[in-house]
Amino acid sequence: MPAYTPAPNLLASRRILITGAGDGIGRAAALTCAQHGASVILLGRTAKKLEKVYDEIERQGWPQPAILPLDLATATPSHYEQLAQTVEKEFGQLDGLLHNAADTGTLTPLEHYTPEMWFRVMQVNLNAAWLLTRACLPLLNNSTDASIVFTTADVGRKGRAYWGAYGVSCFGLEGLMQILADELASAGRVRVNSLDPGAVRTGLRSRLYPGEDRDTLPTPESLAPAYLYLLGPDSRGVSGRALSSRDLPA
Repeated sequence: MPAYTPAPNLLASRRILITGAGDGIGRAAALTCAQHGASVILLGRTAKKLEKVYDEIERQGWPQPAILPLDLATATPSHYEQLAQTVEKEFGQLDGLLHNAADTGTLTPLEHYTPEMWFRVMQVNLNAAWLLTRACLPLLNNSTDASIVFTTADVGRKGRAYWGAYGVSCFGLEGLMQILADELASAGRVRVNSLDPGAVRTGLRSRLYPGEDRDTLPTPESLAPAYLYLLGPDSRGVSGRALSSRDLPA
């Protein structure tokens, strides 16, 4: 695909909620979206990390962001309903929802996986994604051009030994994306896709591959064109696709 040059104001007047926005890919996506005109809503577990991203956006003079601290591992359905009510009160609608937060669990044979870890990974990666989407869908339907992006991984498209709950949760996200995209296709207001970013230089990746040379990996910022394309108007008509970073503009 040819190189993608997003317009400086590509996301002007758009309101985009990003989970896991405190660091890694989520932080890079939040800064990129804000730089291109979006009002970003930063959702994450650690308020201090979110505040640093908030302050960086403020220093740059980009549209004022908002912070929504939430621990996806313990949040109840009512927490998501309250969150959606807060977003509606402050912003009126949503034009983008980027699911990025994830718990990788442990690289363990399935027979050795603890039920506690299994339930936690499923709650953070899959159940929370459905609960948040369900709560925010009316806000996305208020937009004439909205986008939902699920961040997944290759182990959710082809099973691989020892990836356990994380791999299964990614398979679940792919199914959730396909079903939701099909349900929303006729209205044409909300497109839904998944993105496998590949190997990226993040703290999460380092914990899984402690012996890997981080300097050989692309940075989270290198994914900016892919997220801008999927969350912006240039991807109209693209829905129900399981995409990887190599499929998208660079």
